[in-house]
Amino acid sequence: MIAYDLQCINGHSFEGWFEDGKAYEEQEKNGFISCPICNSTSIARVPSTFAIKSSNSLKNFYDQDEDLANINRKIVDFVEKNFDDVGSDFTKEALKMHYGVVEHRNIRGVSTKEEEKTLKEEGIQFIKVPMPVVPDTDA
Repeated sequence: MIAYDLQCINGHSFEGWFEDGKAYEEQEKNGFISCPICNSTSIARVPSTFAIKSSNSLKNFYDQDEDLANINRKIVDFVEKNFDDVGSDFTKEALKMHYGVVEHRNIRGVSTKEEEKTLKEEGIQFIKVPMPVVPDTDA
């Protein structure tokens, strides 16, 4: 058995257990893995913080965890500042840009598997990136 840290397109993190890496890949490809919070099947593996530590390496573990949180915050900040959030209109906006109806710009949002298939058929390139959940440090 193997456990993976997973995250849906909406940023919900959860753990999944699989017989092996191939079993995960097949289930993900076929849309059998869904978020327990929102039922999204747009799932990605995320880096796990699990590790076996000796007492000497515990400080390094916490330093790495803090570094990862800082990197996640920078990614979120960059995307929020440089991409227009079009929400569920992602496919519609991408198609408009592709056909010259509106000016090209950086956009982010969500799409269904069927919409992603349409984008691929139209020759529109896109990248699925699950946004990491970053705790609010101002609270």
